[in-house]
Amino acid sequence: MAVRNLCLRCRRPESACYCAQLPPRLETRTRVVFLQHPRESRVAIGTARMAHLSLSNSELHEGVDFSGHRRIEELAAQRDSVAVLFPGEDAISVEEARLNPPKTLIVVDGTWPQAKKVVSRNPVLAGLPRIGFVPRRPSNYRIRAEPADHCVSTIEAVVEMLGILEGDPARFDTMLRAFEYMVDTQLERQSARTSPNRRRIYFGPWRPPLELRTLAERFEKLVVFYGEANAHPAGGEEIPTELVHAVACRPATGERFEAIIAPEQPLAYSTPLHVELSEDILRAGEPRAEAMKRFEAFLRPDDELAVWTTFALDLLWAGGITRRPASSVRLATARALKGKAGGVEQAMTLLQGPELPQWAPGRAGRRIRALESVVRELVARGNATEPPQKLPRTGS
Repeated sequence: MAVRNLCLRCRRPESACYCAQLPPRLETRTRVVFLQHPRESRVAIGTARMAHLSLSNSELHEGVDFSGHRRIEELAAQRDSVAVLFPGEDAISVEEARLNPPKTLIVVDGTWPQAKKVVSRNPVLAGLPRIGFVPRRPSNYRIRAEPADHCVSTIEAVVEMLGILEGDPARFDTMLRAFEYMVDTQLERQSARTSPNRRRIYFGPWRPPLELRTLAERFEKLVVFYGEANAHPAGGEEIPTELVHAVACRPATGERFEAIIAPEQPLAYSTPLHVELSEDILRAGEPRAEAMKRFEAFLRPDDELAVWTTFALDLLWAGGITRRPASSVRLATARALKGKAGGVEQAMTLLQGPELPQWAPGRAGRRIRALESVVRELVARGNATEPPQKLPRTGS
């Protein structure tokens, strides 16, 4: 019998290793301590280790009875700064916890019967405050049965909690890429399997990938943005890049914004060529302060920006726009295509997004048109209730 090589980091078979999908280890104010039931540690599709590998400020301890466990007793002694993520009649809400966030969050990992056993076996845990919460969205753990709709996997729960406690949900949502990859990989392998399953496997209802669902959920608040820069060649003069052409639209309402901004730095020779606007048009643009003021007025307090690359965001922040949540359309596109996304105009063609009119001049006009088309197509896929039909293979 062939022996499968295991990844020493995630402990999954090399063919199913999710390490490449993990984010760079995230720094947190909150220390997360996982207490994992021994049986759960042997479950290939468990998520506590995945969460632990994503967080630099975390620990993973295996066991059922932690009596006499030096580290756990040390943490439990700091009762005012420790909480257990576990429901109960005396559990406080996430909103209450956010007012006085714990320095350490203990997360019990296992099936619900296993987790309850760990909590009941350890009086040291029973004496600590508990936090209960209702997730923002149903679990995407489609390869494992959950006892109720409000129950989620360990990594989903940790992402939810850290996003609320530390006020940056988008940053922690990046932890879910490895989770989504693991779920999708498992489902694809099961669908291609020709031999009987070795054990009963739970298949939840099909759901679109997380990135697509997230765009769909936030559609009403999305503002799609693209910006062109006055950029000097690398290695030349130390002249900072600056925004010279800004275009944005709100797909839910059709509202549009455009600003051609007069450069404050020397105009790079290549800028009129790559932005496809003449030097005269660029120099006649409006003052930067006025353009940014107009864009701030265009944005609503709860709007979220959708961009192809973070370079566009860097231009905005450098221009003085108040920072706000933003999402990468390129990452969502790569998920939809199950491969590299390429440029935004290429992505529009590959996704076969809706044909939209070009309403702004220059390269920015073409790209904001393509970006809006891509977003609309991804949102449509994020709202889908059935998987996309596979195109039949054609002979050579």
